[in-house]
This record gives sequence, C-alpha cells and structure tokens, in this order.
Amino acid sequence: MLAVTGTRKARRATVHDVAAAAGVSRGTVNRVLNGGYVSVDARAAIEAAIAEVGYVPNRAASQLARQRSQAVGFLALEPHSLLLEDPNIGAIMLGANAVLSLADHQMVSLVIDSDRDMQRVGRYLSGGFVDGAIIVSARSHDPITRLIAEIGLPATFVGHPPDLARDIPFVGIDNIGSARAITERLIGTGRERIGMVAAALDRDSGADRLTGFKQALGDRFDPALVADVPLYDYAYGVKGMRALLDREPALDGVFAASDAVAAGALETLREAGRRVPEDVGLVGFDDSSWALRTQPPLSTVHQPARDIGRHAAELVLRQIAGDPVEPSLLLDSPVVWRQSA
Repeated sequence: MLAVTGTRKARRATVHDVAAAAGVSRGTVNRVLNGGYVSVDARAAIEAAIAEVGYVPNRAASQLARQRSQAVGFLALEPHSLLLEDPNIGAIMLGANAVLSLADHQMVSLVIDSDRDMQRVGRYLSGGFVDGAIIVSARSHDPITRLIAEIGLPATFVGHPPDLARDIPFVGIDNIGSARAITERLIGTGRERIGMVAAALDRDSGADRLTGFKQALGDRFDPALVADVPLYDYAYGVKGMRALLDREPALDGVFAASDAVAAGALETLREAGRRVPEDVGLVGFDDSSWALRTQPPLSTVHQPARDIGRHAAELVLRQIAGDPVEPSLLLDSPVVWRQSA
C-alpha cells in the first residue's frame, strides 16, 4: 500500500499509481477494471501492479462506468466575466461540441471560479455523471489536474500544465515558437525598444509566450520592459500598457500576450498620443475577433481554437472507447501580419 511516513495519513492508491507501476496507460487500467479486453501480458502486469501498490477498486464507480452517461464535461477555469468575453473559449467549446454531438454525447459545461466551485465540480466528476472531461485554462499545480489523475477519468487538457501526468493527453500550440516568430517579425520592422504586456504567467501559455519573446530579443531583452498582468483581458491590457509607457516613454514596439490585451494596449497608446503603427508597432496573439475589431487590425498569431476543441473531444472519446491515444497534439499557429506593426 502506498503510504507516507511520519504523522501524515496514508494516501489511497489511485488508477494513476497502478498505470505507472504497470507501465501502461490509465485507459488500459480502466479497461481491466471495467471488464474490457486487453492483452494477456497487459492484464498480468496490471494485476501485479494492483497488488504492489495496494489499489482497492471503487465498485460503485466501476458500475457507473459500465452504465455510461453519454456526457462529457467541459471545464473552463476562468473568472465569470472573462469566460463570457474570451472568444477563444467559445470557439474551443463549439469545436468540441460539434464532435461530441456527432458521437451522440452531451456536453456539460462546468465553470470553476472559486474553491467552492472546485469542490462542487470535483464531487460531480467523481460521481460518474460524465464519462470524460475537457479542461481549459488549468494553472500550474491546479487542484483539477491532480483530481483528474486520482480518479482516472478520461480527459484531455487544452494546454499543458507543468504538473500534468504524462499519460493524460493535451492539445495545444507551440506558444514559445509562435511568440518568438511574431517578435522576430516585429524586430524586423526596425523597432529598437520593444516591450511586452505579459499575461497569465501562472499558465503554460502565458509563461511560454514570455519565453518566446525573450528568445527573440536575446541580449536586447530588458526585464524592465515587461509588464506582468494576471489575465488575458482588455482592461489589463490598458493597465499594462500604461505601466510600460511610464517606464519607457520612448517605447516603439509592443508584443501583447493576447489580442484582447493588445486592444487594451492600443487604447492606452491612443490616449498617450502615440500612433500605431507609425510611432509604435503593436502585435497580439490568438487571431481572435478582437484582432479585426481594432483600428488598425492587429498583426497576431493564429490560434486554431475551434480545431483545438475538435481534437480535444476526439481524444476524450477515444479514451472512453478504450482506444490508444497520443500523449500530445500541437497544431499549427502561423503569424498573421496586418496593419498594426
């Protein structure tokens, strides 16, 4: 039985522990627990691992798994206000729903914006009410990441939290490479003092975009020209841009971590009398509806949000069916150059 020493309580072994000990995926372990087919060697390895780690199957949960709910949870870990404004989350949801609908599965939308929400949703996911889950916007060391691993629920993450278990698949883009590419394009326009409004650094997407920005600038990178804001949000773009102008009035280039942030930055630049792109080149990220609502339209990185949702749903359905899946899928995210830089 897995345990810890000292005064801490013993931790109950999970499906993830069995999978790690047996050298197989969680889906293969779940097939054995639910009476599905696996090879003789895999079954023997799993049965030995169950004995080794002291795993005790939850018979009630196994029964629920056999019944199937024909439902998949869509979990968005965002503040309520941002959830309604973020066009990417809506596009990911619609893409996922299109695939689930064709497979005769119902999408169940679950919003987590507090510890209480997390506890409620955790009970719901553990209760057998959904067959799988798609998780969007998980932070580093987010409780939902640990819960998914512990209960062995078929799941796909959009993005890759650093503590995500290796056998839980994710779908996303190369945020580092894409941020580097658009920053290099901005440098190529002749800008000398380039700053960044960096958002959501507690997520892999935000942290990776800052990394790509640093890589593109190399020795020219100045940490004083990075304004850190918590969310991909228009209002934070306004605040972040004000902070950058206070630090460096001669700034002539800006990479904003999302199009919504870039739109807010553009408003601040106008208030300061700085013309875009004549005085300041401005680029965003996402190629969302924000990019075309601004004047001038934003140069940005295209994030295929609807395709990300489709692939995330397909991976969940494959896990539910007991089929093998690839651990990760990165989609193309090209630079889209418009008039803002």
